[in-house]
Amino acid sequence: MRVLITGITGFVGSHLAEYLLTRNVDIYGTIRLRSKTDNISNFMHRIKLITCDVRDYFSVEKVIKQVVPDYIFHLAAQSFVQTSWAMPNETLQTNILGTLNIFEALRSLRIDAGILVACSSEEYGLVFEHELPIKETNALRPLSPYAVSKVAQDLLGWQYFCNYKLRIFRTRAFNHTGPRRGDVFATSNFAKQIAMIEKNLQKPVIYVGNLETQRDFTDVRDMVRAYVMCVEKGRPGEIYNICSGRAWRMKEVLDLLLQMTKVNVTIEQDIERMRPSDVPILLGDNTKFCEQTGWAPHIPLEQTLQDLLNYWRERITNSGKEE
Repeated sequence: MRVLITGITGFVGSHLAEYLLTRNVDIYGTIRLRSKTDNISNFMHRIKLITCDVRDYFSVEKVIKQVVPDYIFHLAAQSFVQTSWAMPNETLQTNILGTLNIFEALRSLRIDAGILVACSSEEYGLVFEHELPIKETNALRPLSPYAVSKVAQDLLGWQYFCNYKLRIFRTRAFNHTGPRRGDVFATSNFAKQIAMIEKNLQKPVIYVGNLETQRDFTDVRDMVRAYVMCVEKGRPGEIYNICSGRAWRMKEVLDLLLQMTKVNVTIEQDIERMRPSDVPILLGDNTKFCEQTGWAPHIPLEQTLQDLLNYWRERITNSGKEE
């Protein structure tokens, strides 16, 4: 079986590739010029990498024609909400046109591949208290350019399934974290700051944004297992929430991390980390997905955060040795 992962060098893409290597699968991955390969360095010799810019249709078509995949996991994206405020044009181009190019290439080449489109819980945006936990039928009220791009990606998937019978599986993943998470994301940024303080590379202050928002966290290793189960046991055309079903206040997450260190710190809010608008709470209902696939999250948040903190400790220690 041949699998193509767009964005394979990223946080989720690298974990998905690592998980699929435990199976009898030929793995191909798209990378951009100058892409960092740190996340896949331990197993890069076991996968096949192809340079591709998903925003360029002819580049996408060439890759799909070369690979002729059985499944495509479309993970390449501008995935940071904060960046989408600063770079809305790039966010929309990458996330919307990148998805469109994959669909059009498959349609043009008449390749019958299953395609997982990694959409986002950010699509729900403004959610009212009586709507919690959020079901797939909830209204979409996106509150950021990133969220708008994911709504478009999601609905393109629906359109191409209905009109062209492409085997498209749409997932709305709620927050996920774990080792290799980029430091622009809150949980990883907290962990990195703690690891820096432990090494006396930062004064004992944790800089934060809004700690009152509530998020539904899943370990990335549970998330990629869900993606694979979705294409194996899910139904093309359907939309699935993938989440843990529990919301954590960001202050609770920070407190859990602080329990894992001996350093004493103070907390300071950084205005640069605040967004023009913030989704107050994202709490998902995973009933539909669990019932159809048998998936359930296995890794508790405490373990996820411990692994994330240890990841940053190791990275910072190794970077010091390299110097």
